[in-house]
Amino acid sequence: MVNDLFWESSFEDMKKGYGETEDHYHCLLCGESIEKGIIYPVEGVFYEAKRYMKLHVEQQHGSVFHHLIGLDKEVTGLSDHQKNLVKFFKEGKSDSDIQKEMGIGSSSTIRNHRFTLKKKERQAKVFLTLMELLNDGEEEKAAPVTNTTPRRSQRYSISDEEREKILAKNFPQGLNGPLRTFHLQEKHRLVVLEELSGHFAFGSTYTEKEVNDMLTPFYDDYAVLRRYLIEYGFLERSADGSSYWRKGETEMSMDSKDYKKQMKQLAKEVKTEGGVYQIKNLHNDKIYIGSTPNIKTLNGVKFTLKTNTHQNKELQNEWNTYGADAFSIEMLETIKREEEKALSKKDLLKLEAKWLEKLQPYGEKGYHSAKADTKEK
Repeated sequence: MVNDLFWESSFEDMKKGYGETEDHYHCLLCGESIEKGIIYPVEGVFYEAKRYMKLHVEQQHGSVFHHLIGLDKEVTGLSDHQKNLVKFFKEGKSDSDIQKEMGIGSSSTIRNHRFTLKKKERQAKVFLTLMELLNDGEEEKAAPVTNTTPRRSQRYSISDEEREKILAKNFPQGLNGPLRTFHLQEKHRLVVLEELSGHFAFGSTYTEKEVNDMLTPFYDDYAVLRRYLIEYGFLERSADGSSYWRKGETEMSMDSKDYKKQMKQLAKEVKTEGGVYQIKNLHNDKIYIGSTPNIKTLNGVKFTLKTNTHQNKELQNEWNTYGADAFSIEMLETIKREEEKALSKKDLLKLEAKWLEKLQPYGEKGYHSAKADTKEK
């Protein structure tokens, strides 16, 4: 299948196989997410995030065409026979060559199939246009929104009863449980976002990690929820993305200059974290200990394993053998640092040595050798 984000993306992004939010690139085919601003190594070559995501699509899915053509009829609308024809058309084969390979009809039969697919394409374009016009019609009924008012459900006439029905439908396990999907029409999306915004307190600020942690129980792709909460005016964030807060009456009542001054000060006070992490093989309980000056780089650690480029060969071999689902990655201890001051390598190595001594990840218990344990990270 494809990721839920696929259905919310533009045709251009669908053709590329990935989309982007402010902080991440997202694979639309499997949901894999990588963080911007990180360099990812693959077989001795270093790739910036966008190029790495392109490489991910190529290596993991072959191509967007190859992945999508392999989906079932319920998704593609194509029969197996039509899929085979489309594959041959993609390969640039002539009608006579296709007829010989498939052993059906004649060259004219293949031409008729081409015509049928073209007709299907035209019908799909008309249908998409109709749906766009239908959505535009719903937008015209909506009340105007000012720049200072969050785009909440008052844009639509929604009774309390209808709101409860929308929430019950999209939170099948209760309001503290996961969303059924986030592929929703705008009215339902607004109601859901308004409900989610209620988990953030007025007057409080949150780091991006705290926002992500709060949204994860509701939807695996927390970055999408975060982006829409900001886009629809329920949350605001500082210019550097280091702090988030709920937009509302408290904010509006403040003088704009005082508010900007306070937010700037809050952003300075936000601390980022580094520390020691553990990669654990859930199959045999062996562990690997590493350290990082920024816990956000754990995505990069995971990708080195997925691309068979991790420096610890024993860990890499077992990752390849057991698969990603057999491993957990978690922080063991964190160190907060001021934004402008980086954690020293000495402090990280000292903390790492502490955990190596405590957990003794050697021999059958881990992936470290006694000699190399102070050098590996």
